[in-house]
Amino acid sequence: MDDVTDKVFREIIAQIAKPDVMFTEFTSAEALSSEGREKIAHKLSYTENQRHVVAQIWGADPESFKKAAMYIKEQGLDGIDINLGCPEKSIMKRGSGAASINNKELVEKLIDAVREGAPKLPLSIKTRLDKTQDLTKEWISFLLSKNINALTLHARTARDLSKVPANWEEIGKAVELRNKLNPEVTIIGNGDVRSYEEIIEKHKVYGVDGVMIGRGILHNPWLFEKGAVSQSHGTKEYMELLIKHTKLFNDTWGKTKSFEVMKKFFKVYIKDFRGANELRQQLMGTKSYEEFCEVINNRALR
Repeated sequence: MDDVTDKVFREIIAQIAKPDVMFTEFTSAEALSSEGREKIAHKLSYTENQRHVVAQIWGADPESFKKAAMYIKEQGLDGIDINLGCPEKSIMKRGSGAASINNKELVEKLIDAVREGAPKLPLSIKTRLDKTQDLTKEWISFLLSKNINALTLHARTARDLSKVPANWEEIGKAVELRNKLNPEVTIIGNGDVRSYEEIIEKHKVYGVDGVMIGRGILHNPWLFEKGAVSQSHGTKEYMELLIKHTKLFNDTWGKTKSFEVMKKFFKVYIKDFRGANELRQQLMGTKSYEEFCEVINNRALR
C-alpha cells in the first residue's frame, strides 16, 4: 500500500496494537539500485519499535534485485519480500507485479539474485491466484520448490482486483500443497480479513501459519489487539489517534512529503459520529499541519 504503510503509520500501529511482522511500502528494486536512490530511500526507513520489518520490493531486473538486496541488508531490515502480486496496470506493463505470475524463468532469476545479494536474510514471496485453479496449483507448486522462507497468497486474481470476495479455499489448497512439497515454507493468507477473530478463524479453518492484513487495518487501526474479543474504541480515541498521527507525520516528513498524503488517512479516524462528514470535509480542505490544527482547535472550543 504505497504511501500508506510508511514509517509513520507503522509507528502508530506499533504503539497501539502491533502485529508480529510489518512490511514497508512498495519499493522499486531498480530505483533502489540507481544513483537516485536517495529519493525513495525513505520508503525503507523504520524505527526499532516496529521490528520485525520486511522490505517489500518489485521489479523485473535480476541485477537490480541483487543490488537492492545488498542495500536492504546494509540498512538492517529483517527480511525481503518480492511482490509478484500487484495488479496495478502501470506496474504490470513493465512485466512486474502480477505480470510475473507463471513467468518462472524470470522469477527464478529474481529469487536467485536476492539470495546472492543477501543470503542470510529471510525471503518471502507475495503473489495472487492465477487465471484458473490448475494454473494456480502449478504456480504455487513452482514457488514452493524455490529457496524461499514464506509465501503470502492473496486470494484473488489480478483481474479480480477487489471486486469479488477473496477465495480462501484456494489458500487452503496452497497449504495442502505446502504440506506435501515443502513443509518448511510458512504460508500466509491475505484477503478480506478485518478482525483479530477472523485471523484466528482462518488459521483454524485453512491451516495458514499467518494472515496478512492490508486494507483491513484502515477500517480498524486496533485490528491486531489480541484477545478473545477485540476491544471497541470510541470517537475520543479515534480523534486522539488522528491528532497523534498527523503530528508525527508533520514532525517526520515536514516538507519532504505533501500534506495531501496525510489526508488519505482522515476517513480512517473520522467516522461514525454526529458531524463526522462535516469535520472530514473541513479537514480535507486544509493545506498544512497548521491549518489542520486550527480546524481541530476550533472544534474543541465549541
